[in-house]
Amino acid sequence: MKTMSGKLYVVGTPIGNLGDFSQRAIDTLCDCDFIAAEDTRVTLKLLNHFGIKKPMISYYEHNRLERAEGIISRIMNGENCALVTDAGMPAISDPGEDLVKLCHESGITVSAVPGPCAFSTAIAISGMSSGRFTFEGFLSVNKQSRREHLNEVKKEKRTMIFYEAPHKLSATLRDMYEAFGDRNIAIVREITKIYEEVIRTTLKEASEKYGDGGLKGEIVLVIEGYTETEERPSTLGDAVAFARDLMESGSSPTSAAKEAAKEFGFKKGDVYKLITED
Repeated sequence: MKTMSGKLYVVGTPIGNLGDFSQRAIDTLCDCDFIAAEDTRVTLKLLNHFGIKKPMISYYEHNRLERAEGIISRIMNGENCALVTDAGMPAISDPGEDLVKLCHESGITVSAVPGPCAFSTAIAISGMSSGRFTFEGFLSVNKQSRREHLNEVKKEKRTMIFYEAPHKLSATLRDMYEAFGDRNIAIVREITKIYEEVIRTTLKEASEKYGDGGLKGEIVLVIEGYTETEERPSTLGDAVAFARDLMESGSSPTSAAKEAAKEFGFKKGDVYKLITED
């Protein structure tokens, strides 16, 4: 007799406040056969808080390929699996995306147990336009890849949402200012936690004020989309590109920065700093 296949439950977990964990989510974890968790140590704390005892298997970025086959096999043999990440909805900027895809390809039913999600919560409290927006996830740690990503979306008219780690915030704000110019931005941090904060400012001010790595916690950046006008003001990125063209033609960094600053109306030091970075 053929065993009826189990299900994969995609379960949202709190992004800070444990009071946001729904009763349905608790019931799902209690009723499932096993849990696939991004970090079993983090999930164990959640289970202990709600008095849940359930076997777990780790499933994260660096073991997802080897673990997926075993998880799929267990579900196909009739077990129900709950997929959780450390915080928020699994499969959103998360390797759980691959497991969900494999389950669909294997004919396994995937059910949602919705919970908190950082990017949708952030835009809701940011005060920025939310009629249309695009979620860009995490930027690459590689400087060139990060700049290529930002240049690809510099004329995106929808509000843009990015995730960022505090230790990378300084470089990210600087690169965003260079690519986008001085747009409005909301820095949303520590959502649902004690020090939850929404900082509404501009990219120029943010890169100057928060470029020292002083902001801590989980961070979401909500950025104003591109606005097309008859005569759009030049950006610092335009000045830097101009200076780099001059350097390729033989000008020294100092001379190129001076000429670009004069041409576009920015400070020579700001241009020079960016064109001489590694």
